[in-house]
Amino acid sequence: MSDNEPIKPYDKPAGGWGALKSVTKSWLESGNAVNNIRAMLKTNQNKGFDCPGCAWGDAPEKGLVKFCENGAKAVNWEASGRLVDPGFFAKYSVSELSHQTDYWLEYQGRLTHPMRYNAATDHYVETTWEEAFALISHHLQALDSPDQAEFYTSGRASNEAAFLYQLFVRAFGTNNFPDCSNMCHEASGVGMKESLGVGKGTVVFEDLAKADAIFVIGQNPGTNHPRMLEPLREAVQRGAQVVCINPLKERGLERFQHPQHPFEMLKNGSEPTNTAYFRPALGGDMAVMRGIAKFLLAWERDAREQGLPPVFDHAFIDEHTSGLDEYLDVVDATSWDHIVEQSGLSLDDLELAARMYRRAERVIMYWAMGVTQHRHSVATVQEIVNLQLLRGNIGKPGAGVSPVRGHSNVQGDRTMGIDERPPSRLLDALEQRFKFNVPRLHGHNTVMAIKAMEQQRAKVFIALGGNFAQATPDSHRTHQALRNCNLTVNISTKLNRSHLVTGRDSLILPCLGRTEIDMQAEGPQGVTVEDTFSMVHISYGQLTPSSPQLRSEPAIVAGMAKATLGNHPIDWESVTDDYSRIREMIADTIPGFENFNEKLKLPGGFHLGNTAAERIWQTGIGKARFMPSVLPKELINNEVLIQGSRPDLILQTLRSHDQYNTTLYGLDDRYRGVFGLRDVIFVNEKDVRRLGFEPGDRVDLVSLWSDGRERRVSNFMLVAYDLPPGQAAAYYPETNPLVPLDSYGDRTFTPTSKFIAIKLETAAPTNRIAASPV
Repeated sequence: MSDNEPIKPYDKPAGGWGALKSVTKSWLESGNAVNNIRAMLKTNQNKGFDCPGCAWGDAPEKGLVKFCENGAKAVNWEASGRLVDPGFFAKYSVSELSHQTDYWLEYQGRLTHPMRYNAATDHYVETTWEEAFALISHHLQALDSPDQAEFYTSGRASNEAAFLYQLFVRAFGTNNFPDCSNMCHEASGVGMKESLGVGKGTVVFEDLAKADAIFVIGQNPGTNHPRMLEPLREAVQRGAQVVCINPLKERGLERFQHPQHPFEMLKNGSEPTNTAYFRPALGGDMAVMRGIAKFLLAWERDAREQGLPPVFDHAFIDEHTSGLDEYLDVVDATSWDHIVEQSGLSLDDLELAARMYRRAERVIMYWAMGVTQHRHSVATVQEIVNLQLLRGNIGKPGAGVSPVRGHSNVQGDRTMGIDERPPSRLLDALEQRFKFNVPRLHGHNTVMAIKAMEQQRAKVFIALGGNFAQATPDSHRTHQALRNCNLTVNISTKLNRSHLVTGRDSLILPCLGRTEIDMQAEGPQGVTVEDTFSMVHISYGQLTPSSPQLRSEPAIVAGMAKATLGNHPIDWESVTDDYSRIREMIADTIPGFENFNEKLKLPGGFHLGNTAAERIWQTGIGKARFMPSVLPKELINNEVLIQGSRPDLILQTLRSHDQYNTTLYGLDDRYRGVFGLRDVIFVNEKDVRRLGFEPGDRVDLVSLWSDGRERRVSNFMLVAYDLPPGQAAAYYPETNPLVPLDSYGDRTFTPTSKFIAIKLETAAPTNRIAASPV
């Protein structure tokens, strides 16, 4: 097989030499290699900057190197030496740019000047910050109601920026806060709050070293949270069970070569990252958990009859929980046939998983979007919690539950009040502190915002970071919805697709990245983030800004607010002169942030605390709640079945290895053996042939839904891959057009991106045009 072939099986471990080679290539292509290497040594260090990638927390011990492959790529991507300046926009029209790939767009480099779209010429032209803020104010003040504006937030926004943003928007008069968390872990928050009284993980980093078993469910840490691989392999080395539940055999969950262990690198060795690997059906995780619970119930009854020690932790259950009998009745009523069919696992596999769980005294359960992007995701999250409650595995060292968040501050943004359904205690605190009538009506989440723009009920869209046009479902509908707006605003570091999907007026506002020095009137400023363990730490940029025109996210928010509201309810310029003043306001209003500025002086930051981890249950009844839910009768939505035929395959969308959310660092997916292309669909080889195709054939993917709209992506290469039968996988955002806007989770509005019913059709002959060279 030649080096130029795009599909080449990769037999090496995660990390190791492959990671070092890939990072080196990224450094050399950044156009800023020397400075970036110096900056990397400050990543996640005390008085350094927080990685702009994932939300995985840092090990508490000191170390010279505290970054991973994808973290290094995130820094190199942000700190590019290439620039997208007014001359670039003079050269390319928006229509011309629209024909380029997402990778090409972001590869062009850092945005340098505020730009305004000129519809007459189809070009962006330079504007001033003052003119941009005045235009935003004009459009906002022209609305009939504040609820006609949508204010989106990406998970990379700092606590300081997010707090100012929500204060500005609520002072303006709305709770319309569609944000990236609506599309990922909404089910985690909803499910855990009902069960435990908190929507955040109960685990801290130190618990990993104390656990007897760690379950990793619907998560791919090798690509999405690479720093998690080290504690997983350490757990295996000390004899703990690491149980992976994932349909795909992801390399990071199989074996890992540590790039920072010289002897291991020299001998080219690696260590396993699991002790068992179970591959369920897509959407079958709830049935897997139910099967484990049903085995535990049977063993509990046997123990009682035989006078043996109980399987359940009755002391914990009696003191700390409610609803056990109702839950066990539902477990009892669930047939083994239903569990086996829906889980996709054999009865023997389910029993093995249950025995591994039972033998462990301290169990941590982690999960990610493989659990949360389904119609029944809230019930699945609560089934995970139910299982942990049976054995008292919450609120003791080495045990707990934890969703693993995506972007670096997606959890912190929600803590700061980026929430379309805010708790009344937050609104009360804001009203008391800032002396204005805070809006109380629930606002729009992401799906609701798209529909409001589609129906022209929303007329202004402002995005604090992110790439809304590509990250969202049903891409064609979303793009048209954005084009319906009178004004679209994107606060960004790099060019992306959202800048090309314009309203009648459109602005690009370039902001500082996490890597850059943030110099304000009273000196260089740091910003804070909250990781997946609820640790809050401060981040100081290290590099000279890419352009003197760049402003920080807090300064941009303050500029919009002052132009729109004047000095109401605060002096916006004063608080951005010194971010400690923003943190004082946070301390006054957000629980856990008392003495915020003082706490930040601690190396590594401080822990916000977690009431469920302390066995304090803020559920309204003072106890944790077993939540009984019936397994879905049918995982396929009725809106699909109404078509009259069953799908060929169930598709999940996922990231490639050189990708973080919609940002593409490269066109390779090393661990899955795909190089230089993205329009591929992974399918079990038996399914490929069952459907009348051969590996390498080109196909169209057609989504099944009952609303009469065609949802199709064209000319994808079939790649024979080790997947359970009936499943398929493909990259997003390329396959986001297949996700119906109305296909979302019960009570979450989270798109069902991990369960898309599709048909395959032979692709029409076409002359494939390669993307323009970068």
